[in-house]
Amino acid sequence: MENSKAKQKFNVRALCFTAVMAALIFVFTFTFKIPLGTGYAHLGDSIIFLSIALLGSKKSSLAAGIGAALADLIGGYPAWIAPTFLIKLIMALICGLFAEKLIKGRFVGYIVGCVTGGCFQIVGYTLAKLIMYDKAYALTTLPELIMQTVFGIVVALVFIAIFNKTKVTDKLKKLAE
Repeated sequence: MENSKAKQKFNVRALCFTAVMAALIFVFTFTFKIPLGTGYAHLGDSIIFLSIALLGSKKSSLAAGIGAALADLIGGYPAWIAPTFLIKLIMALICGLFAEKLIKGRFVGYIVGCVTGGCFQIVGYTLAKLIMYDKAYALTTLPELIMQTVFGIVVALVFIAIFNKTKVTDKLKKLAE
C-alpha cells in the first residue's frame, strides 16, 4: 500500500512538471515572436531543449509536442498542429537520446543532441512544406527555419550551462522525478 502511494505521488508530480513545461513551451512559442520573412522565430525551441535537461526525453517530448501544437492551434495555424506535434516530439526524443543514452551525463551530449534534434526539425518541417505547399516555398523558407533552430539551440545551451554550473538542473530533476 505504501509503495503504491509513493508511485502515485511520483506520477502526479511528473505529470504536473510535464504540464508546466508544455505551458512554458506554448507561452514562449506563442508570445515571444521575432518576425522573419514568411514566418517567425520564437523561444519555444529553446524551452524544448532546456526541458530535456530538466525532465528527460520522454516527458519533455510530450511537453514539446503538446506545447508547440497548442501554439499552432491558438495562433491560427490549424494545418500545422499535427506536423508540429510530431516534429517537436521526435526532435525532443532525438535530443534526449544523445543527452541521456549515447553521450550520457556530459554537456557535449546536450550539444550533439540539440544539433541532431534541430537538424531533424529542419528536415521535418521542410518535408511537411513540400507536402503541404510546394518545393519553392519549402526551399525559400529554409534559411528562416535554420535561423530559428540555431537561435533556439544557442539560447537553450546558454541556460543549460548556467543551470548546470549553479546545480539548478540537478535540483529540478529531483523535483520532477
